[in-house]
Amino acid sequence: MAEIMKTDLAERIERLITEAKKRTVAAVNTAMVYTYYEIGRMIVEDEQQGEQRAEYGKYVLKNVAEQLTRKFGKGFSLTNLELMRKFYKVYSQIPQTLSEELTDTLTTEGTNSETVSRKYSTPLTIPQKSQTLSDQVHFTLSWSHYLKLMRIDNPEERRFYEIEAAENNWSLRELQRQFDSSLYERLALSRDKAEVKALAQKGQIVEKPEDMIKDPYVLEFIGLPELPQYSESELEQRLIDHLQTFLLELGKGFTFVGRQVRFTFDEQHFRVDLVFYNRLLRAFVLIDLKRGTLKHQDLGQMQMYVNYYDRFVKTEDENPTIGILLCTDKSDAMVEITLPKDNNQIFASKYQTYLPSKEELQRLIEENLK
Repeated sequence: MAEIMKTDLAERIERLITEAKKRTVAAVNTAMVYTYYEIGRMIVEDEQQGEQRAEYGKYVLKNVAEQLTRKFGKGFSLTNLELMRKFYKVYSQIPQTLSEELTDTLTTEGTNSETVSRKYSTPLTIPQKSQTLSDQVHFTLSWSHYLKLMRIDNPEERRFYEIEAAENNWSLRELQRQFDSSLYERLALSRDKAEVKALAQKGQIVEKPEDMIKDPYVLEFIGLPELPQYSESELEQRLIDHLQTFLLELGKGFTFVGRQVRFTFDEQHFRVDLVFYNRLLRAFVLIDLKRGTLKHQDLGQMQMYVNYYDRFVKTEDENPTIGILLCTDKSDAMVEITLPKDNNQIFASKYQTYLPSKEELQRLIEENLK
């Protein structure tokens, strides 16, 4: 018994130390982001001291880079200083008064941190006169995240990805994948002007089934070609093999329940390809995979699945079941005439196994918003 208690104590201490280390790493990364922002401000203000000074600003910055590198080592090259300047310019659109000095202890270097948990990313307090730097700016991601975000020209799109990355604790790799798959454009396609603007201000808010639907879904991560050479079962297996990425593509609040989930009534057996549960909507989400063009019989089958779950599986305090048919092609007119006018439970979306063209999606958005 004494040995068990000792082991339990050791485990609790280990957890405490591990959490403390996470907070320390997050604090260091947060301090680094705020420090780079302040360095960017100093560079911009120095360059704006006069037209003559601006002419040889490049030379001055190169000289500064050499001095900082000699004192602090790597991380303060001319390229990195230019990125810090850009960081300030991109994120200084909100009126703010920044500190004149940073504490001498904020000299920790490193620019390759991939992910910082939002749970521990709290604003850094840097004393100055009557204000702090964190009173004016609020950064919740790592420097690597901001390096990626700064490359997004559209301010509304950039803000959307920043909000989503922070709220969902996206790693840099996950952020890159969501950007490459044009998540912002795909969500914007099914929204009006006010809703598109809300995406940039609040991120993706999931309050009703329509909020989580994408068209198309991008499944490039499964590694299957765009040729009709694979079966629905092979597609399903690839999604299960890449379940974590598929959950990321599905969106917020999804948890996996099972595959080929069987139910029986009237002595007949039926199987749903994939079953999920969405915690935000508090509803089961059934997904059926279809190769080729969607048929009205497929919609009828999904309606039966949804009805069964509503009547025999979901509890009274849960919301109506949602059904999603993923297909390679569909007729919107056929879907509309097959489903009830007030339908808010069954949805048909295309999927594709290659990354979409951002230019084409942007063109479609502009047409929809006219």
